[in-house]
Amino acid sequence: MIHTKRILVIVASVRGRRINHRIAEWVAGIARETVPAAFEIVDLKDWPLPPGGEPGLPALGNYTADMTRAWSEKVAGADGFIFVTPQYNWGYPAPLKNALDHLYKEWHGKLAVIVTYGARGGGKCAKQLRQVLHGLDMKPVATMPGLKRARSRIEADSGVVDPPKEFARAVPALHRALKELTAALEGRRRWFGLF
Repeated sequence: MIHTKRILVIVASVRGRRINHRIAEWVAGIARETVPAAFEIVDLKDWPLPPGGEPGLPALGNYTADMTRAWSEKVAGADGFIFVTPQYNWGYPAPLKNALDHLYKEWHGKLAVIVTYGARGGGKCAKQLRQVLHGLDMKPVATMPGLKRARSRIEADSGVVDPPKEFARAVPALHRALKELTAALEGRRRWFGLF
């Protein structure tokens, strides 16, 4: 029996005029051509987890809300994640932090790719997110692609984006990160020193 690895592509922004979902779809398309796994786009807009929504510690796993239990099941069933996130004020969006903090054990040992975007590519956001993922005992790959978008395009906030055209320069880094993910999914020993 063939066991297919499952990767969730997380859309981190929930803003009204966002481009995050279009970038995530583009990233998922490239990933499907590169990584032998099944990919599902998970939009945090569809997962309105209330801040402080659970009375107990997530580490105990005693969830009371139906939404949290469903989120737990979704995350627990994945082998890895591609977090696609904009950089907001040198950090990442609050809904992503909230989604991470709602759970604990479900994230442990899972692989992760961090893809950020912003005027300078989102490097500060990526470093912060990487630190939090390590705190959850996740295994983010070494390469963190940063997609640079012209400041004028960001400030126009039209909600329109052409990822293949605007982010063509980032494709080699994206391929490198996905190859690292593939190596980790296949359990190549030489890979694990890169986390």
